[in-house]
Amino acid sequence: MNTIQIIGALELGLIYGFVAIGVYLSLRILDFPDLSVDGTFPLGAATCAALIVAGIHPLLATIAAMLLGAIAGLVTAWLSTHLRFLNLLSGILVMTALYSINLRIMQRPNIPLLGEETIFEIFFQSLKAPLGFFWRVLPILALIILLVIALNRFLKTNIGLALRATGNNARMARAQGINDKAMISLGLSLSNSFVALGGAIFAQVSGYADVSMGVGTIVVGLAAVIIGEAIIPIRKISHAIIACVIGAIVYRFVIATALNIGGSLLQASDLNLVTSILVGIAMLLPDLKKQLRTKND
Repeated sequence: MNTIQIIGALELGLIYGFVAIGVYLSLRILDFPDLSVDGTFPLGAATCAALIVAGIHPLLATIAAMLLGAIAGLVTAWLSTHLRFLNLLSGILVMTALYSINLRIMQRPNIPLLGEETIFEIFFQSLKAPLGFFWRVLPILALIILLVIALNRFLKTNIGLALRATGNNARMARAQGINDKAMISLGLSLSNSFVALGGAIFAQVSGYADVSMGVGTIVVGLAAVIIGEAIIPIRKISHAIIACVIGAIVYRFVIATALNIGGSLLQASDLNLVTSILVGIAMLLPDLKKQLRTKND
């Protein structure tokens, strides 16, 4: 791997760190397998790209993408808590509907952002520094560090503890006077807003938004969460959040390395195959660790 490939893998790993944090929030904190993230990732990209092309400030476009992602999460929660749909079915319905909504937002299958001003140009202009490929990682890293700190503090507040209690045991949470429906709605709206934020940043980094760019997002997020938990001991909630980001970075490096080493055996079209194998291996790691500990004892 050359320097450009390493920087590119790190950049994509940080972007998918937002997705991993969103998946962690819904899957681990709320115990809600939310498949709608496959729709909210391109929703964030489509919203941000369409607004930027329309002349809206990139920062406002990114915030708008997060808001629409939060609304999508609220719809998923409403289908589950009020209409009593299965959690998986709620996510699938929203994900399917978002495909058409994303097309409506963009008015076409994809939107190029070549020549358009993004948050990266604004960031470096404010610093009066030239925009370079190698330094584009810095604002993404700064943003994800702020998100990790903010989410860690939030989950330790009363509302955050109520959110965690709902995911741990919803019946017991209700017995303690917690509105579990409100907590599920809050958790899924936050989760999908983070995923949409990742989509918005991905569109500005890649220079385009495409209606099909969200395929397999849930698998990537799940892979990042599982890999992070497998390689980092989880003793605190902050460790778990950081593990999601580390897992996303490791995932992108493993994918880049596999495709690079594979040569003619592996192609870019084999990405989903490599991801599935990687997730399977990551899921086996905890059991392998337990077996090794048992043998050593």
